[in-house]
Amino acid sequence: MSVYKVIRIIGSSPTSWEEAAQNAVAEACKHLRDLRIGEVEQLDLRVEDGKVVEYRTRIHVSFRYEGTG
Repeated sequence: MSVYKVIRIIGSSPTSWEEAAQNAVAEACKHLRDLRIGEVEQLDLRVEDGKVVEYRTRIHVSFRYEGTG
């Protein structure tokens, strides 16, 4: 039987929401093993002087839970 933990991560990009999601997953993979599923929860952006300067993607990701005992 497998157990998975779900966490929320947020990525950002000056280019697109897709790149923001890819950045978030790439960083999470540096610290977590066996990421399985990602679900986009929210998309938002930051505007300065009437221009979009940053795209942000909030994602729920799951990974295999390995307990201590």
